[in-house]
Amino acid sequence: MSQLTEPAGTAATIALLAGPDATASTLYGMYDLLGSAGRDWEFLTNGRMGVPLLKPMIVSCDGRGFRAPNGAWIEPDAALDDCRSPAVVCIPDLFIAPDASLEGYAAEIAWLHACQAQGALLAAACSGALLLAEAGLLDGQDATTHWAYCEAMARRFPSVRVHAQRTLVVTGEGQRLIMAGGGTSWVDLALFLVARLVGIDEAMRLARINLIDWHQDGQRPYAALTTARQVTDACITRCQVWVAQHYDTHSPVAGMMALSGLTERSFKRRFKAATGMTPMDYVHTLRLEEAKQYLESGDDPIDAIAELVGYADPSFFRRLFGRRVGLTPSQYRRRFRSMRLRLQ
Repeated sequence: MSQLTEPAGTAATIALLAGPDATASTLYGMYDLLGSAGRDWEFLTNGRMGVPLLKPMIVSCDGRGFRAPNGAWIEPDAALDDCRSPAVVCIPDLFIAPDASLEGYAAEIAWLHACQAQGALLAAACSGALLLAEAGLLDGQDATTHWAYCEAMARRFPSVRVHAQRTLVVTGEGQRLIMAGGGTSWVDLALFLVARLVGIDEAMRLARINLIDWHQDGQRPYAALTTARQVTDACITRCQVWVAQHYDTHSPVAGMMALSGLTERSFKRRFKAATGMTPMDYVHTLRLEEAKQYLESGDDPIDAIAELVGYADPSFFRRLFGRRVGLTPSQYRRRFRSMRLRLQ
């Protein structure tokens, strides 16, 4: 892993971009974790505050405080014009809908281009990657974002190669574009930045201090496979409503087709156009989501769960679950069943 070159004894500046849609949890979580590099391990092991090795600062368009979408108050350290040469720019996640417009971010986009031109490393957590894509900085590059935003990113920015299953993507010239997936994978991003800027040993120390586990299985185990019901085709909507109650039957696709009154060819064409999925893929999606619920909430044998959701062949169910979810049914149960029990 290459490291950015900084003057000896100088803490590298990491500008955390606080746009109007910034979420306070990720913004201040990254601020705290990055700022603890070099400081906290010495304090915990020797009782002396160490020397911070990174300098996170919160920047916004005008530098004035504002309310985050959840009501938390965000107080930037500087305006964009006062932060012209950070070593790293990081965009925390944005509390926006996947298809929301980013046209109000013109000043931030211009600043991102200026920082990149001066050699800054650009990073984004979760939906913050949408701003990099909007700026054209991901054209022709690999990328990731929160699993719920991946389809929208791929559709809105077709030149971007979106990897929905990956927790972390490092790409671009000199590997100066870094993106983390959804939720708390911002922690993975922060640790990677510490390793890149300071060193792997310090990143490992922070992981031990904060009891951090790397999201090595990617995003798929956490992703909801289902998509929202479409409303543009009333005939297909009726079929979706019906199959939500009958996905476990022997021939749910045939049942939908009979309900639609369409020919097989017309039904499959209209279903794919309306939902973006083939009818059988849609049925698999419903079945696997229901299987997840059984695995999380009960102790039924996996072969029994396969039958409950409509699969006569348990081995096929296990293979399909592994491909779609990224974990075997047993692995999924171990991870999420214990989590659910602890939360009860």
